[in-house]
Amino acid sequence: MKKPIVVGLGEVLWDMLPDGKRAGGAPANVAYHAAHSGAEGWLVSAVGADPLGRELAELLAQHGVQSVLPQVPYPTGQVNVRLCQGIPSYEIESDVAWDHIPLTPQARQLLSGADAVCFGSLAFRSEESHRTLSALLKSMPDGALKVLDINLRAPYYSAQLLSELLKMCNALKLNDEEVKILSALFDIGGTAEEVCRELLARYRLKFLILTAGSSYSEVYTPGAVSHINTPSVQVVDTVGAGDSFTASFVSATLQGCSLTQAHERAVQTAARVCGHKGAWT
Repeated sequence: MKKPIVVGLGEVLWDMLPDGKRAGGAPANVAYHAAHSGAEGWLVSAVGADPLGRELAELLAQHGVQSVLPQVPYPTGQVNVRLCQGIPSYEIESDVAWDHIPLTPQARQLLSGADAVCFGSLAFRSEESHRTLSALLKSMPDGALKVLDINLRAPYYSAQLLSELLKMCNALKLNDEEVKILSALFDIGGTAEEVCRELLARYRLKFLILTAGSSYSEVYTPGAVSHINTPSVQVVDTVGAGDSFTASFVSATLQGCSLTQAHERAVQTAARVCGHKGAWT
């Protein structure tokens, strides 16, 4: 049976953690976990022509992630990560390689045959990558999943940008803090559930994933909702947990799992990530 193709589209970088560097960037994390969830995991991004870029490309290949990863004349991305009781905060370098993702024939060909793509708001902060990613999303098949993992990082988002991205996607992933931000930006009142249902209907989404950290997660579809309490786990850090949830859920869905089955797999994957250092287990 042919594996579904799941593409992470956007940033790839080094997370500079207190105990050393680890490969990261939400799209790269999605590609990694898709590749370990029964799908073909692909990454479309850019790296610098520098040792950090070459190391990233080699590491992705070693971990089963296929990539369209051109070298550009900008430094490979880095993010300084601080942890407070396992919860990360980020200092993101600007004008780096993934801000200049070129529109290549290889990327166009890949996206034209992909089953799903996952993208976030951060990679749209620069004009060049914004233009490239928008073109690639438009080149996808009509039936493909286009999952916006909204991944808000101040100051790199606005109501205008988020409105544009929500019109490009047909599925949405967000956390309980991001629900509050969208509620304020788009003047949607009510509980988290009411906000999620409004977004689901307004943008005609196939599904909407809401994660609420150590409390619960929910997946909304037009006809059903799945609620699972978060299992108790000894948290090392939560870096990449949401990305692993998205990748596992999407991969399971494409492999024919029911809503509940896909949700259960995603919860288990995210719990496993929280028990390890960094986004890749």
